[in-house]
Amino acid sequence: MSSGNAIITNLFSFPDPFRELSRSSVMGVRGLQGFVVSTCPHVCTVVSFKELAEHHRNKHPGSTPTIVVDAMCCLRYWYTPESWICGGQWREYFSALRDFVKTFTAVGIKLVFFFDGMVEQEKRDEWVKRRLKNNREISRIFHYIKSHREQPGRNMFFIPSGLAIFTRFALKTLGQETLCSLQEADYEVASYGLRNNCLGILGEDTDYLIYDTCPYFSIGDLCLESLSTVMLCREKLCESLAISLADLPLLACLLGNDIIPEGMFESFRYKCLSSYTSLKENFDKKGNIILAVADHIAKVLHLHQGEKKLEEMLPLGPNKALFYKGVASYLLPGQKSPWFFQKPKGLITLHKQVVSMSSDPEPKQGVPMCADPEPKQGVPMCADPEPKQGVPMCVDPEPKQGVPMCADPEPKQGVPMCVDPEPKQGVPICIDPESRQGVPIYAYTVVKQKLPLGADPEFKLEAPMCTDPAIKQDRMHMEPEVKQVTMVSDPEILKVARAHHVQAESYLVYNIMSSGEIECSNTLEDALDQALPSQAFVYRPVRQRVYALLLGDGRDGASPCPTVKEWFVYSGNPLRHPDLVRPLQMNIPGGTPNLKSLWLTQEPGVQGRRLDALLGCFDLSSSREELQAVEDPFKALCCLLIYLFVQVDTLCLEDLHAFIAQALCLQGKSTVQLVDLQCVRLPLEDE
Repeated sequence: MSSGNAIITNLFSFPDPFRELSRSSVMGVRGLQGFVVSTCPHVCTVVSFKELAEHHRNKHPGSTPTIVVDAMCCLRYWYTPESWICGGQWREYFSALRDFVKTFTAVGIKLVFFFDGMVEQEKRDEWVKRRLKNNREISRIFHYIKSHREQPGRNMFFIPSGLAIFTRFALKTLGQETLCSLQEADYEVASYGLRNNCLGILGEDTDYLIYDTCPYFSIGDLCLESLSTVMLCREKLCESLAISLADLPLLACLLGNDIIPEGMFESFRYKCLSSYTSLKENFDKKGNIILAVADHIAKVLHLHQGEKKLEEMLPLGPNKALFYKGVASYLLPGQKSPWFFQKPKGLITLHKQVVSMSSDPEPKQGVPMCADPEPKQGVPMCADPEPKQGVPMCVDPEPKQGVPMCADPEPKQGVPMCVDPEPKQGVPICIDPESRQGVPIYAYTVVKQKLPLGADPEFKLEAPMCTDPAIKQDRMHMEPEVKQVTMVSDPEILKVARAHHVQAESYLVYNIMSSGEIECSNTLEDALDQALPSQAFVYRPVRQRVYALLLGDGRDGASPCPTVKEWFVYSGNPLRHPDLVRPLQMNIPGGTPNLKSLWLTQEPGVQGRRLDALLGCFDLSSSREELQAVEDPFKALCCLLIYLFVQVDTLCLEDLHAFIAQALCLQGKSTVQLVDLQCVRLPLEDE
């Protein structure tokens, strides 16, 4: 049942569910969360949101106290139903979301929710690493189920498939402002909070201790009944480490984060530890390492700040550009870092774009106390009070060593072709003589069909720009304004797709049209169960027809057939390369409609064309008449079930009955009744 649910809810799945796991242990700066809790408990202060909101209204009359919520951090907190293996407790989950929103609304606090909308290319390696780790966790879950014939405890909890997508629409149904990012969500959350003078950020990511933005509150410590939680104060952290706010991005990169691998500066950290003279016997090794690195920043690096470049003071080696990019990734619009040594009136070249440089000649080193959780107007510490229209550089200023504007440069190596005469579940094998890794190119109609040869057309990708229109379209000082190269050239259509993406009204459509690259993380699938193919393959033909609808299929001969890069997790995929997937021709009476006619017109009959497009994606155009006789709420369900049972021949009548029962038999049940439903424990074979 759980495998079937994973299949039916994962047409595209969600882009980055590693955020849905315990982010406090895997996201942000390595070791910082444990250090703060064990070594610097005074950094954590219990606060009341009700009192903070009253203080905000007194200080800013007419201004609504607002909390910006990193929604991906909160899914674990919101999802409380006991039966998490099968998932599907939609009404219970919706009730929990409604109570969450009502509690804040009752004290006059506005909530703004942000969801991840993409994976930035410099974080792709970390994304892959976590996907493979999740695979091992899921294997242990299924091993437990097979051994005990029951669901494991909360200690093995894994977010049910598709929950992040459903949460967006649930929050919008509750009337909440819900946004989807066009770059790393924590950057947009921090930017929004700073610019809008928000009460604070609610999440679970130590990167929020590094950003110089509004206060950071822990979702993990939230008590909804008293509306209190823990505030983590970055100013008090700086005081404990004897460094300034401007030093935090440097510290984060030296410790390791989602951009800088933890092992990159391991020897440097141990060198700092060996020369650190104030070792605390009651602190653990990681705690002393953080203290030692901070001490090195304060006592050694500060001696030459403004005189020497970072690469002259740190063992950056070939990782110089990545390190500069990592530090700069914490700088919000208008902010600068005193650690970027720059010559006055200098010019540097970045991808053949001449960009003027700016810096603060007198960086402040004072550490303000965090007595008032209210964010101050203006930008503290490393802020430029008069940001220029140009792009201030926060990268390695050495000429010809600039950080690339785009994190996803097109690989120079060729992409090998492959044909598997007997593909198993749509997984062809192909060996690249250079990398010894297979890069399959897919263009087929059903899971078991053979793959034709074809060349992968070259196309340039650039990282999407920021969700919030007030945030500059440069990547906060790093990327000068250049014309974005996209998979779709029509600016009107791209504008519509972007708006729907930002407002969380569509999913992955803009990613496909702008960069031609998408990802799908882990789902609860048993890698040892050969009877059920992965949802990644089951729904691939649907995605291919969606690609044809969005990008064209190259049949007109005017342009090459586009190729979409899919980073999809499935058994046996080492994720060393994306799968290269071509569009699949759609069989729609009258031909494939263009996007303008589907999205921008309200002519009579447009609803019929939209239905034709939907049925064409599932290759069900021949069943149009039968499906029209079904009530509207169940049309989509019937499309999914018909498609699913055609694709997966191991599903049986009992599976079909289970799906239909979920749709029909639970409608009249209240949340309380659903909570009381019990799963029947299956007997062991020897019982």
